[in-house]
Amino acid sequence: MKHLYIVFLLLFLSCNNNKVVQLPEMEQADITEIIDVSPAYLFYDETKKDSIELNRKTLISTTNWLVNVDKRLTLKQAIPKIKFLQDKKRNAEIHKNDAAKNYYTCHDTSINNLGFIEFTNVYYKEKQPENHNLKPNEYLMVCQTPLNIEVIGLDIDTLKTTLVTFSKDLKRLFPSFNETKTLQLFLNNKLSFQDYIGIKSKLNKLKEEELIIANDEFLFN
Repeated sequence: MKHLYIVFLLLFLSCNNNKVVQLPEMEQADITEIIDVSPAYLFYDETKKDSIELNRKTLISTTNWLVNVDKRLTLKQAIPKIKFLQDKKRNAEIHKNDAAKNYYTCHDTSINNLGFIEFTNVYYKEKQPENHNLKPNEYLMVCQTPLNIEVIGLDIDTLKTTLVTFSKDLKRLFPSFNETKTLQLFLNNKLSFQDYIGIKSKLNKLKEEELIIANDEFLFN
């Protein structure tokens, strides 16, 4: 299935005015094969004012959706289009399949093939974080427990380092304690989609029984 999809992707790109989606990269995806799929594409277009173009002509509402987002797009550019796709599927009244899911398509560098990150239940919202002193190019993560809220700002350079470094930064957020922890993401909308996938893929590897990653993800200016 993976190889068939790659062939389909190449055919689509070569027949569509030579437009190319540069997929975001990740290592060791948890999901590497999906059946019953249809794709959508978010192109980076330097010739347009907003530098983005959505093609969803090949989407079938009852299938699993593979959303191919160019890694050069920012969250500010990409997320409104993604929310549009989510709403179309969630609000469908006919030809609806509640078991069908949504995935971001990535290039898994560990196998040099496709990998996928599910975002079916993610809800993107706009909200400015309160009482923070973020430096430029930082994104904010909030860890909540029944008793307190802790905040950390991580810069892009830290994000691009190893998982070990990333993990150490998160450990400062939630050292070992008994309460269940909810990690709430506040994301700088200037982040590239590549950096966003980097955050998501690393968090997926750090999940623990005591750590819940909230479905609501907030974007701020």
